[in-house]
Amino acid sequence: IVGRYPRVRREDIVHALNCAVQDPDGWRRQSPAERQEILQRAAIEIRQARGDLIGAAIADGGKTVTETDPEVSEAIDFVEFYAATARWFAELAPGKLSATGKGVAVVASPWNFPIAIPCGGVAAALAAGNTVILKPASDTVLPAFLLCQCFWRAGVSNRTLQFLPCRGGSEGRELVTDPRVDAVILTGGTATALDLFDQRPDLPLSAETGGKNATIVTGLADRDQAVKHVLHSAFGHAGQKCSATSLLLLEAEVYDDPQFKRSLCEAAASLPVGSAWNPATKINPLIRPPRGDLERALKTLGPGESWALMPHALENLPNCWTPGIKWDVQPGSDSHLTEFFGPVLSVLRFEKLNAAISIVNRTGYGLTSGLESLDDREQQEWRDGIRAGNLYINRPTVGAIVLRQPFGGYGKSAFGPGLKAGGPNYVTQFMRFEETDGPATEHTPGDPLLAGLSERLRGPEAKRTIPARCLARIHAAMCDYESAWQEEFSVTHDHFRILGQDNFRRYLKIPHLRIRVHEVDSAFEVISRICAARTVGTRPVVSYSGSGDNSTV
Repeated sequence: IVGRYPRVRREDIVHALNCAVQDPDGWRRQSPAERQEILQRAAIEIRQARGDLIGAAIADGGKTVTETDPEVSEAIDFVEFYAATARWFAELAPGKLSATGKGVAVVASPWNFPIAIPCGGVAAALAAGNTVILKPASDTVLPAFLLCQCFWRAGVSNRTLQFLPCRGGSEGRELVTDPRVDAVILTGGTATALDLFDQRPDLPLSAETGGKNATIVTGLADRDQAVKHVLHSAFGHAGQKCSATSLLLLEAEVYDDPQFKRSLCEAAASLPVGSAWNPATKINPLIRPPRGDLERALKTLGPGESWALMPHALENLPNCWTPGIKWDVQPGSDSHLTEFFGPVLSVLRFEKLNAAISIVNRTGYGLTSGLESLDDREQQEWRDGIRAGNLYINRPTVGAIVLRQPFGGYGKSAFGPGLKAGGPNYVTQFMRFEETDGPATEHTPGDPLLAGLSERLRGPEAKRTIPARCLARIHAAMCDYESAWQEEFSVTHDHFRILGQDNFRRYLKIPHLRIRVHEVDSAFEVISRICAARTVGTRPVVSYSGSGDNSTV
């Protein structure tokens, strides 16, 4: 037994929410500079607690030192980076724009990253100016508690950051879906996110959910390097990562090469399995004995499949499983489309790269994806066609670093605004921005269509239906959109320019945007949304019900 904690009762949730709403210690009233100073001290406390945090993750979550030590470093980066970016946004336009916290944020963290992910959620919400309630995963309460102590010692009060361990299925759902909660940061399963929306359709959710991630190996890959990267991506932390590679697609000449198959299977079989306390362990215990989809994947084969490497549990250790590699996996099968949170790798054969890309995209997830190829043409084709938030070429699909590789996906892998954790815009989804002064920008947007719209909005017909101040706001917004597009959103960014490694951050436009007009929407809100879409080249389609008074649109 490494710790004891009381079971949360319903009255505890009510008390915690009341306290968070009231903000008795005035966290929201502090300036961004004051909050940043406190969070910088929290980063120092986390540095000093590194050993205890690693020990707690081993004891509670069965995670090895080599997997947990980088997690502590990521937590430190989150705290310092979010504090700096929140202050930057708050001071972006003094006297013209105010940026404040939304109110109460709930962070529901997972067990597989028991330090970095709860720390990132807490740090982002606090930096943005919110009071925070942390609901840790029931399996890893201890490292989350030690993490909160770091923030408390740094000067964040235990009424500003509250620690509320409770079961996710009952008390946790009641906490997250309470109407007084203004932001929810969730890392968990896709089914969990959908269930929360069923409970509260207007839930302000920012969620990173599941992944069915793939690595494609072409005939033009460095095959030894590919084996190394695939094994690390598939079996690190026993495959218990949302970013883990669970599909391996091999081009025909690689798939049919007995030497590659032998190298892959022998290397996987050589990975030591056992206790997380043993420094030699590479595949640590599962968080609990496998059940459901994972148990089926470890014990059975689908139609046409065979075991290239059959997994098994160690004697008298139901949580410790050797790695499994399935061969002859068919597109559309359970092994292809179902997320298995454990040490199972499904291998498929393909003839053409475009067919492999289609197989990967068919999963519906879009978190991470990898390509092993030394050919520039194949790399470009893959980049253009694959649907995932983090694309990795000739490297593992796990181990994202703050700002260097902001983390997040789309499809079934993300819900909410979709701003990537560790990215420069992440904190904005927990802030409320309001204009405090009228627009000052006075120039014509560069896009000819926008320029034409600007002229029409200034014409006599528009002025009869749209107030002059609204016209000025629309024109200023169009100019701001154009500036943001040119400086940020149309540009590929590499913040670090590391020798021998490219880390590009880019924005992809949404092909089609549906703008649904509500009767309370103002002319500015409707027209500015159209202008934003047009600025980035997205095709907007506007609709409204036709009922009520639509004179404002």
